[in-house]
Amino acid sequence: MQVTIRLYRESDLDRLKEITVEGFEGVSMDRNIEQRHGQVAGRDWKWRKARHIELDARRDPKGIFVAEADGAAAGYITTWMDAETGTGFIPNLAVDSRFRGEGIGRRLIEHALDHFRASSMKYARIETLDQNPVGQKLYPSCGFEEIARQIHYGMPLE
Repeated sequence: MQVTIRLYRESDLDRLKEITVEGFEGVSMDRNIEQRHGQVAGRDWKWRKARHIELDARRDPKGIFVAEADGAAAGYITTWMDAETGTGFIPNLAVDSRFRGEGIGRRLIEHALDHFRASSMKYARIETLDQNPVGQKLYPSCGFEEIARQIHYGMPLE
């Protein structure tokens, strides 16, 4: 299987949203909220999580990288940078289930880290939920260290 990593194109958005919904099943804050409180504002967790990719594309389309396998989008990573703090952020990473276990997630992370280094960033951040065993294994294997744990609270306002 030939895998290449390229810059995001607007025409990728719908496919990346599909990969997102599949990839974040069971490991999404939005899904957790919906399981506890139901849909928010008439939208399900899949719509809300897919919207994160739209927002990432608006914030920094040049910071999104797509892995292509055999000519099709197989995964992606989104990034953004805060030049004043020297920090590069990775808010979203997902790989199509048909291509998992092939090292695509690792390659995307390495690509993002190279992007940060080329942009003179001094630090990289990524986070995951405690219910995501893949992230908890992959991120440390790429050199990330656990820095802190955070508790998320939410409540309906109706």
